[in-house]
Amino acid sequence: MAQGTTMPKLNFEYWLNKAIEWGQATTLESQKDVCLHLPQLQKFLHQIYEILKHMDSIVAIQQFPLIGQLLGRLCWNPFVIGYDESQKTLMWCLCCLYSSEPQNPVELKANSWIRSLLCHLLSSSKWESNEAETSTFISTLGYTSADYYCHLVKNMVFPLVTELRGNQFNGLNIQGRVSASCVNAVSLFCLPLITLPDLTPLLETLLLYHGGASKEILSSEFLEAVNEAFLKKKISLPPSAAFSLWLRHLPSLEKATLYLLDQLVTIQFNSLEEVACVIKDSLLPQAASHPAIFRIVNEIFKNALLETDGTPEVMTIIQVFTQLFLQAHQNENKRKFPLKAYFPYHHQPLLTALLRRPFELPTTHWSQHLKHISDMLKALVEDTNISSLADLFEIWFLVARFGEWLDIAAEQLLKAAVEPDALLWLLAFYYCPQNENQQRTQTMVEAQAVYNHLMMLFSCTVLSVKDLEAAVHSITDIEQCCNQHLITHLLTNFLLFSSGGHMIAQEFIYHRTVEISKLLSSAKMYEKTCLGQKLLLNLEHFTCSVITETTDRSKEVCSLLIRSAYRIKHNGEENQRTVKLLNELLQKLTLKV
Repeated sequence: MAQGTTMPKLNFEYWLNKAIEWGQATTLESQKDVCLHLPQLQKFLHQIYEILKHMDSIVAIQQFPLIGQLLGRLCWNPFVIGYDESQKTLMWCLCCLYSSEPQNPVELKANSWIRSLLCHLLSSSKWESNEAETSTFISTLGYTSADYYCHLVKNMVFPLVTELRGNQFNGLNIQGRVSASCVNAVSLFCLPLITLPDLTPLLETLLLYHGGASKEILSSEFLEAVNEAFLKKKISLPPSAAFSLWLRHLPSLEKATLYLLDQLVTIQFNSLEEVACVIKDSLLPQAASHPAIFRIVNEIFKNALLETDGTPEVMTIIQVFTQLFLQAHQNENKRKFPLKAYFPYHHQPLLTALLRRPFELPTTHWSQHLKHISDMLKALVEDTNISSLADLFEIWFLVARFGEWLDIAAEQLLKAAVEPDALLWLLAFYYCPQNENQQRTQTMVEAQAVYNHLMMLFSCTVLSVKDLEAAVHSITDIEQCCNQHLITHLLTNFLLFSSGGHMIAQEFIYHRTVEISKLLSSAKMYEKTCLGQKLLLNLEHFTCSVITETTDRSKEVCSLLIRSAYRIKHNGEENQRTVKLLNELLQKLTLKV
C-alpha cells in the first residue's frame, strides 16, 4: 500500500483511551466494559492488520504513532487476548511492526519490545504467575493455569497456520501475501517455545513456507534452534519439513551430518542393523535424494575420512549410508533424479557395476561381476589422463562407498574357485590406491604370497596359531600400513570360512593382547630397582604404542566381523557354525574394544 494510506474510519485515540481505562481489567466495571466492546475492538484490530500487512514497518510507525502504545496495552488485558481471534490478530499486527533488518538503535529497541510482547502472549510463566487478576480470570473461565495455557497456544497456532498456508496458495495474488518481515517476526517469536508440542504445526508450516521471496525470510536463529531441537529429539518433524530446513539452511545440514557421525563413532554398536537404524532415523539418507543435499553430505564424509585417516568405523558408516540412500532413492515416489545426478563426474560403466546390489545377482555370478569391476577400475586408474591425486581420490572414494563388493571379493578369494589376480588387485587398490614408488605393485606381490600360503592351509582341519603366523611372516615388509589392513582382511575371512580357522580364531585374534599383558606383569617385578624403573619407563612407552595399535586392529577386525554378520544374516548362505563363531567373536571383541 502507498505511504499516503489513511484510516479515516479508525479512531486510534478512542481505543487507546479505552485501553488505558481498562488497564488489565481488574474491576467488575472494567471487565463489563471490555466485554461490551470486544466485538467492535476485534473488528478494529482486523482492519488495522489488513492495512499494516502491506506496509513497511517504518512507514507504519510513522503514519500511526499511537499504534505501539495501543497494542502494548491490549496485549496485557486477559479479556482481550482471550476473546475469539483477537490474540492472533494482535500477534500479526506486532509482526508487521517488526523490522527484519533494523538500521539503528531505535529499531533494535522496538524489535526487542515486540519480541517481549510476543513471548508474553505465549509464555506459560506469565499465565502461571500468582497475580490475582490473572488467576481470577482463568478460574472464571473454568480452567486451571496449565489448561488455559494449552488452549491459548492451540488457539493461536491454528489461525497462524491457516493464514500462512492460505497465503502459499495465493500464488501471484500480491494483495493476499503476508509480508516477509511478518513471517520473519513469527519465526523469531517461536524461539523460546520451539519445544512445545502444540507449536509443531506452526514450525512445520514455517519450514515449508517460501512466499516467493528472493532471499531467506526465516530468521537464522529460528532455523538453528529448530535443527538443534530436532537433532536432540526434543521435537519431531515430518520428513518434508526436515528436508526443507536443510535445503534452506546449509549450516543446519552440516551440523546434522557431523552430529550423526559423532553419534555413530562414539557409541559402540554390536551389529550393522543398529548402525543402519540410527542413520535411517536421522532422515539424512532420505533427504539425500535431493542432489544438493547429497553433495553436501558427500563432501563432509570425504573430509571425515581424510581427518580420521580412513578409520574402519567411518568407512562402515559411509557404506551403510550409501546403501540406505540407494534404498530411499529407489522408493522415491515423486520426481526421481537419475543416479548420475549424484555422481556426475564418474566413469558411468564403473558406477553402473558398483550400483548393482549383490542380492540382484546369483552368488555364482559374483566373482565374474567383481572381475568386471576390477578390470574397469584398473584400466581407469592406469590411464595416463588420471594424473592428479584428487582424481585418484575421487575414484577411490567411489569404490569405497560400495564396500560391500570389496568384502565379497575377500570372501570369494577363499570360498570360491576364482582367478585371484583380479580380486586381489581390487583389494590392493582399495588398501593402497597410490602407486608411488610401486607401493600398490609391492602390496599386490605380498598379498599374493599371503593368499597362496592361506590357500595351502585352507583345507587343513587341524591348525595352530604358529601355522597361521607363518603365512604372515612369509612376506618381508609386514609393517607397511596398507599391507597390514589387507592382510587383516584376508586372515579374518580365513578364520571365518575355513574349518581349521574356526578352531583357532579366538586364540589367534587375542594372541598379541595376551602377550602384552604378560609383558606388563614381568615388568612390575623390576619396578623397585633403578634399572627396573628405567626398563619400565621404556617398556611402558613401547607398550602404550602397541596397545594403541592393538586397539585399532581390534576395531578393524570388529568392523569386518559386523559387516560379515550382516551379509550372512541377509543372504542366509552360511552354516550355523560360522554364525556361532561370529557371534562369539563379536561379543568378546566389543567388550575389549
